[in-house]
Amino acid sequence: MERDTSSNATGLPRRAFLGAASGVGLSTFLAACGVGGGGSGSTGAQGSGKGTIRALFMKQAGYSEDDITKMTSGFQSANPGVTVKTEFVSYEALHDKIVAAAPAGTYDVVLIDVIWPAEFSSKRIIADVTARWPAAWKQQMVGGAVAVPQYGSHFYGVPWILDTKYLFYNEQHTRRAKVEAGELDTWDGVLRAAKAIKDARVTKYPLVWSWQQAEALVCDYAQLLGAFGGRFLDASGHFAFNTGGGVQALEFMRKSIVDGLSNPVSTQSLEEDVRRIFSAGQASLALNWTYMDAQADDPKQSKVAGQVKVLQTPSGPGGGRPGVNGSMALAVGAGSKQQAAAWKYISYLTSQPVQDRFARSSLPVWSASYDEPQVVEASPDVVPQAKKQLKELIARPQVKNYNAVSQVLQAEIQKALLGQKTPQKALDDAAGRAGGLP
Repeated sequence: MERDTSSNATGLPRRAFLGAASGVGLSTFLAACGVGGGGSGSTGAQGSGKGTIRALFMKQAGYSEDDITKMTSGFQSANPGVTVKTEFVSYEALHDKIVAAAPAGTYDVVLIDVIWPAEFSSKRIIADVTARWPAAWKQQMVGGAVAVPQYGSHFYGVPWILDTKYLFYNEQHTRRAKVEAGELDTWDGVLRAAKAIKDARVTKYPLVWSWQQAEALVCDYAQLLGAFGGRFLDASGHFAFNTGGGVQALEFMRKSIVDGLSNPVSTQSLEEDVRRIFSAGQASLALNWTYMDAQADDPKQSKVAGQVKVLQTPSGPGGGRPGVNGSMALAVGAGSKQQAAAWKYISYLTSQPVQDRFARSSLPVWSASYDEPQVVEASPDVVPQAKKQLKELIARPQVKNYNAVSQVLQAEIQKALLGQKTPQKALDDAAGRAGGLP
């Protein structure tokens, strides 16, 4: 287990390792590990370990801009020879920004989603950092985290934002409708609870979701697909979401709208919209990432502070209750000329001491963190659920053309949600179109 005093592959305590990585000798250390220009064919270079680097992050969810600014300030204080220029874009713009900037080597560090290593590694957009990975990390990190920057047997970054979606509920609302927390243990129970809340006139639309035609929609669908026993791909690697549990999950989604239990504005909402609606007291139940706990329970920005409760995702008829793997990693740009300095920065941001300090926004990737008082105290409602949920995650399909496949799936699911197609027809069309993509 990873603690401040544990040893990693270098034989040094983690704090000592970070200190060594902060010093002048990092270039020598990386060279000894066989690290330098990243993946095969990379146009990047190791650099001196000093100078200015540019890092690209996303604006919403996970760590806030303020969190990252504070982390970066701490890094620069410990590494006076390195200056970091940070840039933030929306999640929806992040993928294309990374791809467009790659040929020029614009960014030295980029935040990548769990669904991108297959594409980015094959296009040599991010560097292969397998040689940089201390062997001990595989045991010290939460299991779901290790897979985040991995494609095949290679690593293309370090996990940083470990996340899945949880079921949030307003305890005051459920109490008024005489709904017990145990009734929210299954998705059928969630719908019954929503009906009870609606019938009690607590909220007009008890449920709200991030079902805008965007990646957020696929994340919610993935979580339900898993609960209903569905699969994205069959054993042969062919699309299978248009069979069994994949169809039942979409039928569940559509029915919740038709029955007036899910707010119809869900089809135009992203996670931040869900957070705002829930925080305003206009929804009783919502599926969202970890970060919503801190913000919805903050009296400075929420009307429901003190009423927010968090549960593991409900189970479905398939018997499972997997959370969608919504984790992200920090990667070195393959075209970066400052890969040594980029690795220093990534090592600092992903270290247990730094992650533990900012656990209120995003839970750490280190297993030992979940027994650290400052982490448990930062998210007392989420940590007990995370210990269970992070052991069971569902991945979106690991295909090299994932973004194109996702866009097809988003469009067809939306048509079903809006009543333009039946769920079966929409998913059949999605599978057909996705199967023909290059």
